[in-house]
Amino acid sequence: MDFALVLILGLIAGTVGGIVGFGTSIMLMPALVLVFGPREAVPIMAIASIMANASRVAAWWREVDWRVTAAYSTTGIPAAALGAKTLLTLSPGVVEMALGVFFIGMIPVRRWMARQHWTLTLWHMAGVGAVIGYITGIVVSTGPINAPFFLAYGLVKGAYLGTEAMGSLAVYVAKALTFRTFGALPLEIITKGLIIGSSLVGGAFIAKRLVIRLDGDRFKLMMDGLLLVSGLTMLGAAIRA
Repeated sequence: MDFALVLILGLIAGTVGGIVGFGTSIMLMPALVLVFGPREAVPIMAIASIMANASRVAAWWREVDWRVTAAYSTTGIPAAALGAKTLLTLSPGVVEMALGVFFIGMIPVRRWMARQHWTLTLWHMAGVGAVIGYITGIVVSTGPINAPFFLAYGLVKGAYLGTEAMGSLAVYVAKALTFRTFGALPLEIITKGLIIGSSLVGGAFIAKRLVIRLDGDRFKLMMDGLLLVSGLTMLGAAIRA
């Protein structure tokens, strides 16, 4: 029953992530922690995120900006591997605490970044890839941070969704391979990630039909609410650990 509920939430989360390019992990991660525990939840989410981002790339393939993808991924891939290796040295309680603080901290950070009117270059995107790649290796999801940078480069709608997903896909593959190398990604975890990821794939293609109808301001408020609830859930789990 718990697994079925996670799959239903995954379909909803995949739809939300498909609309705005992030939010999938924020919505799904607390449920994965409660059902599987933090040590399994992180690599499961890494596998599911690969599928979610791959489905967004497939949905917006023709609009992907490959120059931005290359700049972001070149530094993001090794940084994500280093971050994942760092994560494996941390205790479960520390992981949950870090996730909780990160989710809640993203609320003011996202709002501050949205107020800045930056014009970024490919060199900037390479720097962004290094920093966010490392953070992604540790804290599961950096979509709320990623979005303002890709938008500041000038990408919108399908170009933003497809390009951000392609860059994130490269980072998550590096993270998953690092987990596998250090024995944190056994076949059982991969299987769970693939099953949960299948629900995210379905949500991505549902979302494509809804993008044009999106009310951005209301959804940003909803995302702040999701960040707050997810962060408090993680902090509560860390306290109980």
